[in-house]
This record gives sequence, structure tokens and C-alpha cells, in this order.
Amino acid sequence: MNSPIQFTNSQTSPTEKKRLTLEAVSSHLLATGAKPIHVRRFFRAWLGKGEWPQLDDERYPKAMRAIVPSLRRELEAVLELRSRHSGSDPESERLLLTLADGQTVESVLLPRKGVCVSTQMGCAVGCVFCMTGQGGLIRQLTDLEIAAEVALARKLRPETKKVVFMGMGEPSHNLDAVMCVVDLLGTYGEFGHKDLVVSTVGDRRLFAALDKSAVKPALAVSLHTVDDEKRKKLLPHGTRMTVDELIEAADQWAKKTGYPAQIQWTLIEGVNDSTAEIECLADKLQDRYMMVNFIPVNAVDGSPFKRPEREHAASLVRCLRSRGVIATLRDSAAQDVDGGCGQLRARELK
Repeated sequence: MNSPIQFTNSQTSPTEKKRLTLEAVSSHLLATGAKPIHVRRFFRAWLGKGEWPQLDDERYPKAMRAIVPSLRRELEAVLELRSRHSGSDPESERLLLTLADGQTVESVLLPRKGVCVSTQMGCAVGCVFCMTGQGGLIRQLTDLEIAAEVALARKLRPETKKVVFMGMGEPSHNLDAVMCVVDLLGTYGEFGHKDLVVSTVGDRRLFAALDKSAVKPALAVSLHTVDDEKRKKLLPHGTRMTVDELIEAADQWAKKTGYPAQIQWTLIEGVNDSTAEIECLADKLQDRYMMVNFIPVNAVDGSPFKRPEREHAASLVRCLRSRGVIATLRDSAAQDVDGGCGQLRARELK
């Protein structure tokens, strides 16, 4: 590479700018006389894909070698593993992480060598069926904190090769930071573009940022219903895009990248699990480069929302498949230990 990644994090507040960022680390290295290739090697080592510069390695500037130990300690202090929660699936594991300011977030080790990372502490969308959304937005995660979740996953599971931005928070509401991490992972971390999956409830700014990005990630759309009025109730502060606009934008991106867009649909009994609504979804997805992931709603104490019977959920998958739409029925990782998104953090706060 001829130049290092141009990291920015303009959406952080003045307080958050005091926290360490990817831009600050990169600038600190360059100030020692490091070249772009040296910065690249440093970040690759952090992401588990290379060796750290050693004090006696003359391939690196002496001043850079001198600061590497202290800089590594700073990176290691960005977050720490607080607790691990395995479910019945040995490949799924919920992680509760403590950040440097004492706040906690969650990430998830997934089957098939993946990790799901959080992008915000809390969330402003306010999805009525989501534990994270009930507490509102506490603060943005810096790009370095998000990337540190991936670095930890690679430390725990060196074979990690896929990152989904579907944990706590709405990625498009922390856009600059998320796109910096996408660039970092796709450029330095040996992650294939299709193995970086950005989730969104729908935001035109995200689609504009994707078009400008050198790294072209896959896309997941949190849809949950095809009824615009119902969607406003389920996702009170979700998006100004209509369902049709969102499907069209996602389809265009999918066809541009060659990776099918994933429609995420949290199944809630009596709310969005009727055969009629799923038939309508099938109508809207005809000739679209998309697939559907049904995820039965997480069981949360005090919530009025229930999961549909398993056979009924399976019948909805069959309905879509009969219409030529690829569809799957999945469970949220570690759901059997009440580890659905936001639940570990909520229990910790109690």
C-alpha cells in the first residue's frame, strides 16, 4: 500500500474524542518515522495476522520500536473480557466486555468462524422487542473499541474470518467509526469483503458511505415487517426510508457487490408471523438478490412478545422457498442461556 488508511471518527462527542482511536494510533506511529507498510504490519499483528515489531528488528525505525511495547499495552487496555457464556451450541459463545471507562458491551463468537460485534453502547432505535433498545443510547463506541472486539475474537479463536456488525447499536448511527473498522479489517485484517456484514435498519447515509468505500461489505437489513406503519411501531426511531425504498437500495447494493443482501426478520407471534404477510414479503423480493433469515424473538422478562411455535416458523420458511426466495430459520446465539443481545449487560447492571 502507498498510504495508510485515512481514519476519521467525526461523529464522536468532545468527550469521546479523548479516547484512543485508530487515527490516533496511526498518527502516533507515523510521527516516529514509520512508513505506511510499518503501520500496516502493526495493525496486522494486533488483528492476529502478523508478528509484532521487536526492539532489535531493524526493518522498523528505532523510534517506532521504542514505543511499540507501551502502545500494545494501551491497545490491550481498550477492553477486557469480563465473562463468557456458552450455549448448547459449542461454537456459539456470548462475551461480556468491559471498556476502559467501566461500561460494558457484548459481542458473540459465532459458528462458522464468525464474530458479531457491537457498534454502540445501547441503541437509539428503540426496537420494542430488543433489550438493548429499551435502555436507549449511552454513547458511541470508538472505531478502536469496535476493532478491539475483533482483535479479542481472533485472540480467543485465531481462525475467526467473518465479522458481522449486528451486536448492540445501529451501525449507521455510528457511521464514520464503523466504516473505518470495515476499511481496517478488509485492508489489514485478511477479511474478505463478503465476510464483513454491516447491518442496518435503513439509512441513506449508510448507502452513500458504502458507495465511497474501497472495501465493499455485505449488507443485512433489519426489516421485521413489510407494513410501514407497523414498522414505525416496532422500530420507533428506525428510519425514514419506506420498506420499498429500503428493499430497492439493498438490492442495488447486493447486485453491485455480488453478495446477496440478508433480510433479518425477528419472528413475533401474532405480530409479523402471518402467512399473508410472508406472502407479501415474497412478492416484494421477486427478482431481488436477497435472502431471508427468520430469528424467533428473544425471551425477555416482562416482554409481551412471544416466539411462534417452531413448526409454524418452519412453515414460513417453506412458504418463501416455494416462491423461490432463499430463507432460513435461525436462533440468536446463546439464546438458551438468556444471552440474547443486551440481556447479559442488563443482568450485569442489575
